[in-house]
Amino acid sequence: MLIYRGLSRISRISKKTSFGRRWLPSHPLLSGASHSAAAAAADSSVKVLGCREAYSWSLPALHGIRHQIHHQSSSVIEDTDSQEQLDPFSLVADELSILAKRLRSMVVAEVPKLASAAEYFFKMGVEGKRFRPTVLLLMATALNVRVPEPLHDGVEDALATELRTRQQCIAEITEMIHVASLLHDDVLDDADTRRGIGSLNFVMGNKLAVLAGDFLLSRACVALASLKNTEVVTLLATVVEHLVTGETMQMTTSSDQRCSMDYYMQKTYYKTASLISNSCKAIALLAGQTAEVAILAFDYGKNLGLAYQLIDDVLDFTGTSASLGKGSLSDIQHGIITAPILFAMEEFPQLRTVVEQGFEDSSNVDIALEYLGKSRGIQKTRELAVKHANLAAAAIDCLPENNDEDVRKSRRALLDLTHRVITRNK
Repeated sequence: MLIYRGLSRISRISKKTSFGRRWLPSHPLLSGASHSAAAAAADSSVKVLGCREAYSWSLPALHGIRHQIHHQSSSVIEDTDSQEQLDPFSLVADELSILAKRLRSMVVAEVPKLASAAEYFFKMGVEGKRFRPTVLLLMATALNVRVPEPLHDGVEDALATELRTRQQCIAEITEMIHVASLLHDDVLDDADTRRGIGSLNFVMGNKLAVLAGDFLLSRACVALASLKNTEVVTLLATVVEHLVTGETMQMTTSSDQRCSMDYYMQKTYYKTASLISNSCKAIALLAGQTAEVAILAFDYGKNLGLAYQLIDDVLDFTGTSASLGKGSLSDIQHGIITAPILFAMEEFPQLRTVVEQGFEDSSNVDIALEYLGKSRGIQKTRELAVKHANLAAAAIDCLPENNDEDVRKSRRALLDLTHRVITRNK
């Protein structure tokens, strides 16, 4: 599956969208890049031709870049004069609280040690950003599935309540799969911190961490089966396959694959974007939406996930351990080559020799960082993230028009998340 194809499909950039945001015309991004990853979108990318409008993030001219990694940044300009500020997380805060309580009850195990391990990242205070459940609950409302009001009785409200509960279940399943993948990743990476505290493998050992991850996956499977929807089951089962495939791709790379942007983005889709994209699609399918709308939901999640990971790759070089909740420079120190280094390698081909030698020798890490600082690797990675944020926003704009205020708020919130993803610093 190729992740990229035809970013040029976004051919119409409006200065003001139907949601009141205004994006300045974007600069040509990644001009002169030699690989297809910088110039194309995924096979299933939304065909935005014929949509009402297409969003475009702007990258104003970057000033003061003096070959320093921390100064390679970009900004997004938006006009919100006519639009109220929306906090996507506050819109679904009540539901997130319900989900958090339900998740804590779902991961209870008979064996005390396993119970402690399984609930480790679901305890209050260490639940994380709950980014994925927020996206999925907003997507449910954006597709015109209203949060039912308990004051009304009747068949229609009962059906709406049941549907919303089923979609909340998708959010819970997604979070359990996500946390399970974190537990397994920390074992494979020999990580000692996660979310600002000791990683589970560091605190309780590798064996219990692996078993806790397996337990969470089994609970996710039970919840998934309860939905009795074979298409949704297939989607989420495919996600688990993708997580394993992506991790294996990262562990077993040839020299050429390690230095390939296409390979890197394929792996990134499997490890990060597949979960949110297929979960968004599942939300649409449960709502009885058309195949076209389900694809738009998928495309939003896929491109948001890719943008999220690209910024993660930037922050691994520019962030601090305190802000990230894990060690900075963790990827390169583990020999994992990400987009900033790949872009730097295009400008300085001699960097490939260093990459091929590996980073067991800390002096090679220093050399790679020196090349990265002299290159536009950080900036180009941000620009690629912006392109995927564009595609995610375009998918939301292509959803069928709806004048319901809750629907419109949720869609604006989904757009706001594309902004938050590429401008975050942790």
